[in-house]
Amino acid sequence: MGLIIFLVIGLVAGFIARAVVPGDDSMGIIGTLVLGLIGSFVGGTLASLIGDGPMNFSASGLIGSIIGAIIALIVFNMVTGRKRVA
Repeated sequence: MGLIIFLVIGLVAGFIARAVVPGDDSMGIIGTLVLGLIGSFVGGTLASLIGDGPMNFSASGLIGSIIGAIIALIVFNMVTGRKRVA
């Protein structure tokens, strides 16, 4: 059951990140899911760096996943040069 929740949180986080970052992102549902999962790992890592707990690669919650997905999408766009984010 935990895996399904992790996937749903990743999908929601990826969808919200794509909606927040300006421009057209041509990725399907799998790309959105992967973006959200990467965002969840990034958010979990940032949360562990800010807090004093051990590094924990799990779903860091919806807000941390969204923030991580936004960061991951901006970095991806900068590295690939697909679009410029104002």
